[in-house]
Amino acid sequence: MNERLTTLIKARERMIEDRDAFAKVLAAPFDRDKAERARNRFIEIQTLVDAIDRAIAGEQAVPAPSIG
Repeated sequence: MNERLTTLIKARERMIEDRDAFAKVLAAPFDRDKAERARNRFIEIQTLVDAIDRAIAGEQAVPAPSIG
């Protein structure tokens, strides 16, 4: 696994942790202000996770350059 792919996987894991925190706020008893902020951040983070997933898929599809 190359360094770029490793970095993307670590970034995805970190974003999943952040997203989970906002999901917990959304699952808690309703508080309009908190829920609205959490919903917006959840969507932003999920969009980023989707982008990272595409980047990971792109990295896995590219063959490693041969030396020699």
